Amino acid sequence: MSGHSKWHSIKHKKGALDAKRGKLFTKFIKEITVAARTGGGDQEGNARLRKAVLDAKAGNMPNDTIDRAIRRGTGEEEGVNYEEITYEGYGPGGVALLIESMTDNRNRTVAEIRHIFSKNGGNLAAAGAVSWMFEKKGYIAVPKSAKSEDELFEIVTDAGAEDLRDDEENFEIITSPGEFDGVLDAVKKAGVEPQVAEVEMVAKEYKKVEGAEARQVLKLMEALEDHDDVQKVSANFDISEADMAAAQ
Repeated sequence: MSGHSKWHSIKHKKGALDAKRGKLFTKFIKEITVAARTGGGDQEGNARLRKAVLDAKAGNMPNDTIDRAIRRGTGEEEGVNYEEITYEGYGPGGVALLIESMTDNRNRTVAEIRHIFSKNGGNLAAAGAVSWMFEKKGYIAVPKSAKSEDELFEIVTDAGAEDLRDDEENFEIITSPGEFDGVLDAVKKAGVEPQVAEVEMVAKEYKKVEGAEARQVLKLMEALEDHDDVQKVSANFDISEADMAAAQ
């Protein structure tokens, strides 16, 4: 599972230094707007909105921009109506990918996603082709230097986590979606700052890819995540530390 976790870590570090702040803000605004539209504008009663706002604040988005996005979602202000669509596909080496998007033009988006796949050695698949390989879970990655495995295991299992995995540089904490907030809070109260903390589609099993194939998978991942309409990409690849470093 090392490649999967390492990709998360790279994304986190790149995001902190990313010059494309406008692109990140667009993704935050879409998530906040849709979260408010589907679950209401009260963060206390809408866990998805609460997480979206925390992510936006961590990305240094101004409070007034956040508030406007919430008001657009609740209908208090006019704005674009985004549609949530999940695409499925295969990358090099048969790696399975789920692409969560928000778009105001589904025809444009599917054409562009298909082009990204074909340009990077993959192909868009029919609905249901790979989604069965994933399940929705809370996923928290923390550096192994933060706590001993025994200490972290006690903290997270007491808070309701399902599993703690050793993944070379990181510990990966897996939770049910409902237990995610409680486990994340327990981790932070223990003085540990997660590198990644998301509710996302986590693969049930992982596929090893190496060498040129591994580099192509990472190129495909980056191209998909760089698309304006793509919010999140989940994949079932496992890539070694050496191949991951070679691709940076």
